[in-house]
Amino acid sequence: MSDLACYAVSIENSRGRAVAEPAPVERSEFQRDRDRIVHSSAFRRLEYKTQVFVNHEGDLFRTRLTHSIEVAQIARGIARALHLNEDLVEAISLAHDLGHTPFGHAGQDALNECMQKHDESDGGGFEHNLQSLRIVDLLEENYGDFNGLNLCFETREGILKHCSPQKARGLGEVGRRFLENHRPSLEAQICNLADAIAYNNHDIDDGLRSGLISLEQLAGVEAFAQPSEEVLRKHPEIAGRRRIHETIRRMINAQVIDLISETRRNIACENPQSLDAVRTAPPLAAFSTAMHAQQRALKIFLRDNLYRHYQVLRMTNKARRIIGDLFGAFIESPDLLPPQYQAMARENCHRAVADYIAGMTDRYAIREHRRLFAVGEI
Repeated sequence: MSDLACYAVSIENSRGRAVAEPAPVERSEFQRDRDRIVHSSAFRRLEYKTQVFVNHEGDLFRTRLTHSIEVAQIARGIARALHLNEDLVEAISLAHDLGHTPFGHAGQDALNECMQKHDESDGGGFEHNLQSLRIVDLLEENYGDFNGLNLCFETREGILKHCSPQKARGLGEVGRRFLENHRPSLEAQICNLADAIAYNNHDIDDGLRSGLISLEQLAGVEAFAQPSEEVLRKHPEIAGRRRIHETIRRMINAQVIDLISETRRNIACENPQSLDAVRTAPPLAAFSTAMHAQQRALKIFLRDNLYRHYQVLRMTNKARRIIGDLFGAFIESPDLLPPQYQAMARENCHRAVADYIAGMTDRYAIREHRRLFAVGEI
């Protein structure tokens, strides 16, 4: 990685690991982080966690796992163009959704509502970015010398995209930037925007595949309409899946090129000469004003036409009930928890229950709900 920019993360300017370890052989420290993430049980569970559509609703819809892989692919391309640390970008991308609950945002909202009712020392509530950090810092149990995965500081920093000042105070060094109004590395900033590129465009793809949104509706959305017109000019007879794929790949490409160009302009303007200069500068990774407006309009369209579609809301309503029922049952009777969570519950019952539920896949949560509430189930 000799061509890294002076402001990129490198082994020389990394803050290292909480528990010192011998340097890896034939791979970088951030490759080691990526490998630990990929081999974690939390990463495997993403295969059966909802993006928009619950896993059993169709085999071709995105899951948290395929979404994370797509984010990594987009982010690595951007990092290479900007001479940033590709291995770090990949590690952050693959880990950023480890803490998501079953049933997507509906599950998170339900679990957050359950946890908000309790006055905990950590402020209560539930947020998947904090849970992702909790998984890699504490909950994974793969190594003899430490809890969690003992990831590099810069990987952990990138995982923690959002955090309230109240919770940041309890996170040590990784939470300090939220108190000092500083930025994370450019690698982390890139991952955050690559996440938005991936889910916006692929939610359109899944929405069209499901039939819940239509090409006619999208004709009024500039981010989709412009590349769609390009496709029809080049391929007048194109239709079906080919037309959709040709359009979406152009959407992704346009957004990636815009992000690279605008970020280069911001870097040239600020001229950071070190990683520390990136942290104290304004946000450097960004879309242009025009592209930002397109992205915002696209998000509003998806919110109004896909995420609030009555068929999606029916499933999310079920999801909220499942999460609420499970939480209530385990809080009332912690002895219903698996043994390792019973031990955790003796120290903090509510957080142990949240850890257990957050770690469930969609189908496991449904089965667990049946076991606890359906007559005749065991």
